[in-house]
Amino acid sequence: MFKTLIFFSWLLFHPVHITMTSIDYIPEMDSYKVFVRMYFDDFLLDYKLCGKEVDSKDFIADTSYAKDIIEKYIGERLSIKVNEKELFGKLNNIKLVDNEVSVDLEYKAGPKPRTITIKSLIMTGLYSDQANMIIIRINDFEEGVKLTSDITEQTFKIK
Repeated sequence: MFKTLIFFSWLLFHPVHITMTSIDYIPEMDSYKVFVRMYFDDFLLDYKLCGKEVDSKDFIADTSYAKDIIEKYIGERLSIKVNEKELFGKLNNIKLVDNEVSVDLEYKAGPKPRTITIKSLIMTGLYSDQANMIIIRINDFEEGVKLTSDITEQTFKIK
């Protein structure tokens, strides 16, 4: 009982290094809707690690300044290739609430997806225990994967 209590107490104080990304194919729009959620303080640290800096006070969601920074950051750290062709996203919305940044992007699709390769480098240089959770939904295909600092890329074959 005592060991269990200590373990759960440790979990409460141990920081979690995780991001969530969902990629949904929207055939009628011939595009992918991408949603990324990450911790704001981790984003600031990772951004600084690249030699760039932004003051958290100056970062207000839905300003053009914030959109430019986030769009470039995601573009440099999240790669989506469909049928071996890299797609580029356009930022639609940012929401900053309680130290969490939620980002909505749209990636224009091409031919019917046969393969999709996801590479996520979000915060992988910052934390060795980083987990980037990815969920992909394309028609009837749905699969999730955990990418880490050691495994940053996964290819999916779409049936």
